[in-house]
Amino acid sequence: QKIEDPRYLYWCDRLGLLVWEEMPSAYAFSSRAVEGVTAEWVEAIARDRSHPCIVTWVPFNESWGLPDLPRSPQTRAFSQALYHLTKALDPTRPVIGNDGWEQVETDLLTVHDYTDEAEVILERYGTAATTLQTLRLLRPGGRRLFLGPLPLSQPRPVLLTEFGGIAYLPGAEEEGWGYSRVRNEEGFIQLYSALLEAIHACENLAGFCYTQLTDTYQEVNGILTADRKFKADPDLIASATRGPRSAQEQNRDPHPHPFGYSRGWLKKHGVNDQAVQDLLLPFASDEPMSGTNQE
Repeated sequence: QKIEDPRYLYWCDRLGLLVWEEMPSAYAFSSRAVEGVTAEWVEAIARDRSHPCIVTWVPFNESWGLPDLPRSPQTRAFSQALYHLTKALDPTRPVIGNDGWEQVETDLLTVHDYTDEAEVILERYGTAATTLQTLRLLRPGGRRLFLGPLPLSQPRPVLLTEFGGIAYLPGAEEEGWGYSRVRNEEGFIQLYSALLEAIHACENLAGFCYTQLTDTYQEVNGILTADRKFKADPDLIASATRGPRSAQEQNRDPHPHPFGYSRGWLKKHGVNDQAVQDLLLPFASDEPMSGTNQE
């Protein structure tokens, strides 16, 4: 929910990190807020649309700045207007009209669901039928997920774009906020792994985003602390996040190029076997790199 510094987007472009750009929310709804949010959003798109790292635009999140969407024609009109304005300014990227719930117009059906029970995740999103039932009837955040009839004639990907939110508070005296709480590393890994195992077992989810990467102010539900230190073994976190590896993934190069260039891609683009070996050699060993290889 912030427009990133251009230097951040530049490095995302260079490193191949794909991001969504999301507009900060107004605190209240008024004609002044409509004018201000629209003007700033148009300016943000004009400034940033040339960055290839940006793959999705998100003008609103969780109905912030759009009070009483189900019953207010005015706020629904604003949500629809910014969706269509974004599509007009950039028809090349998907637009999420209101991430999380109460969506009026959107290219992706995105859901925020903070249950801490893995079996509930499977019940809600395990199959296409249960996912459709959830989109129609359930209110995981206390809000309807889609306002109006679901766009069944043009199916859209369904993503769980906020879930988890596990607060890790080792000391009983520690204060902080999260959707569930654990007191030690073992409990954190156990709950995180259970949730991710359920997510990977849901055949109808097109993607997910765990909340959140780092602690932020009173929110202590990060995988990392606010100063970017792991709360639990990163190898266990990575394994749970990746989920079961497919046969295709298991057959990949054991030491791929760090920027994602596989041996097959390099050869396809005219890099011969010896050159491929030379490129991958610095990354094929755990020993520190030295000499020209380090550079």
